[in-house]
Amino acid sequence: MSDTDVLLDATTALIPPLLTGIEVMGHAGRHMHPPNIPALIGEIEPYREPLVTGLETFATADWPEHLAGFAGQAIKSAEQLLQSFNEFLSAPNQSNPTMGAYRAMGYTTKATEAIYPLSLMLPPVSRFFLHPEQREDAALLERLDAADASREHVGVMHANNAGDERGGFSMYVPEYYDGETVPLVVALHGGSGHGRNFLWTWLRTARSRNCIVISPTSREGTWSLMGPDVDSANLDALVGYACENWAIDRERILLTGMSDGGTFSYVSGLQSGSPFTHLAPSSASFHPMLVEVADGERLDGLPIYLMHGALDWMFPIDVARTARDALSAAGAEVEYREIADLSHTYPTEENPRIIDWLMS
Repeated sequence: MSDTDVLLDATTALIPPLLTGIEVMGHAGRHMHPPNIPALIGEIEPYREPLVTGLETFATADWPEHLAGFAGQAIKSAEQLLQSFNEFLSAPNQSNPTMGAYRAMGYTTKATEAIYPLSLMLPPVSRFFLHPEQREDAALLERLDAADASREHVGVMHANNAGDERGGFSMYVPEYYDGETVPLVVALHGGSGHGRNFLWTWLRTARSRNCIVISPTSREGTWSLMGPDVDSANLDALVGYACENWAIDRERILLTGMSDGGTFSYVSGLQSGSPFTHLAPSSASFHPMLVEVADGERLDGLPIYLMHGALDWMFPIDVARTARDALSAAGAEVEYREIADLSHTYPTEENPRIIDWLMS
């Protein structure tokens, strides 16, 4: 067997179980609800061993120097995903199983970030970062194949947004972007979260539907929900930055967020003079005072896509129903999505619907 055949076999041994494993762990994260954790463990456990075997085969191959970067990214992704499996499978043995399971999902995000550069080299990885219904879209695949990902201002970018930094941002511009006018999505992480991680909840949608996503990190441990607002000016500046450097559709600038990020979507997005044309809070807290102090003209006709899980254990569903009723009564145009099987996690399957709504 030639050296090339050995390396191809090693790649085939790792990449399919790695991509499948990321998908499986993403499914577990989406359906994570404290009573569901034991059942989810049973669902994901069979996918761990193929990853272990594939990683052993891949890591022991003799990779030439010009493929060292490729091999290193694949190994890094697999190791992070294996850590995610291990953390999730051991969650019932931890003092707080729910927090242990949530913590495990952070490693899945790191695995996803690590493997993304391989999308520029391997068609299966490229298709993985598209919505399933668009993986056979010949026109989109052709644009991706022809894209020059080495250009400035396209792809995944980070500005002062390493894992230990606050107040920076991460963003994604489709590699095939060529100056056409596109929507802008500003996506806010949850409490104690980080924009670098939350970017990945929207990247597949942005890449599939040709929109730009900015995922900022709060200046402090969470968004300015109490005390002085130290975050809104930063969000407004990011919109200005995007409009200066890309052709942004000024009628389609969305502010969305999960949990504390969703709540801050209200706090910041309801302010007079906000640059955001649409809001899409998910799993957010809400107080009627937010409507009482908001500018009536700002609320009148404001499009709001409100998502909440019927199983949410942090902010019960009645919170979202109160928000729907109060915002609608104040004149907002509310699209309400009460999701029966959603707990306190972000429903990425809503993203294409949000884009359809944003573009309508």
